[in-house]
Amino acid sequence: MKKILIIQNKRIGDVLISSVIANNFKQKYPTSLVHFMCYDFTIGVLENNPNIDKIIAVKEKELKKLKNLYQFIKQIRAEKYDIIFDPYSKTQSRIICKFSGATKTVGHKSRKKFSDFGYYTYPVELLKHKTNICGKAIEDRIHLLTTVEPFETIDYEPHLFLTETEKNTTFFEKTTQKTIVLSILGSTPQKSMPYEYVAKISDYLIENYQVRLIFNYAPNQKKEAEKIFNLCVHQKNILIDVYAHSIRDFVVLMNQCDALIGNEGGSVHIAKALQKPTFTIFSPYVNKDHWASFEDGIFHQSVHLIEEKPELYSEFTFKNRKKIEEDPSEMYAQLTPEMIIPKINHFMSCNL
Repeated sequence: MKKILIIQNKRIGDVLISSVIANNFKQKYPTSLVHFMCYDFTIGVLENNPNIDKIIAVKEKELKKLKNLYQFIKQIRAEKYDIIFDPYSKTQSRIICKFSGATKTVGHKSRKKFSDFGYYTYPVELLKHKTNICGKAIEDRIHLLTTVEPFETIDYEPHLFLTETEKNTTFFEKTTQKTIVLSILGSTPQKSMPYEYVAKISDYLIENYQVRLIFNYAPNQKKEAEKIFNLCVHQKNILIDVYAHSIRDFVVLMNQCDALIGNEGGSVHIAKALQKPTFTIFSPYVNKDHWASFEDGIFHQSVHLIEEKPELYSEFTFKNRKKIEEDPSEMYAQLTPEMIIPKINHFMSCNL
């Protein structure tokens, strides 16, 4: 019986798409034991997944303490894993792999020269370009899996597994109106559109379509969400009191809704895993090829400034993006509602 560990200590979207490793491995080896290590605030996208036998939830700040890391490595060694897959591939997880005692450790090579130090028994190059509609981020994770051994069939799509109780849970009363989740804030300020732009898009949707909107934001973003709400004209069609207090709650809420529109982030990946149509607005500094998964121009669509104003990127590369990442407001200001709304209209005509 094979026993594996997957390490993905990052944000919600990263954790969800890394679950494709678990899904595919379990499909090939149904009797294997699959453990998944992630930050505690992300476990909602892994819960009830039949392909994951154990979730190892860790606290981000605690694991950064050297003493705690040492104790954790001892726990990992005691598990005696056959394979560790490390899509996270950062210093912390590299060290865990190095001293894990696992027979095989698989992770991405560092972009920095002379910095690998034999962390992995299978150091894997990141792919240079995407070749699949799933997007490069998922392809890179599948590449880790297939480097160890061949897989006859691959399921590239992340999945969410709801209980019957969750499927029947209602956050709001159903009406003839469609209900759209509007992802109004990104996971960081650098991934968030200007507030007045979000309000204009919100008002446009309500004015032109028979829809209700649910604002999606993190608990620590409530004050910022209220600022956007106060900029909106058509507040009656915004279900401001409908809110998911946890990631798992959002999964259940999103399952009840009809579509998602808004800033790129974990909520988009959740909607896609639930087979809901999505329209994604990418931050100007994010490489769309990495994260634009399963976009077919119909069910899943998006917009990126580089497509609308390529001249702004004449001296910009995604490898050297720090300046824009630190303050993307000037570039975001260029991606106006007037550019976004026609694309949203096409999305709405295709799906709603």
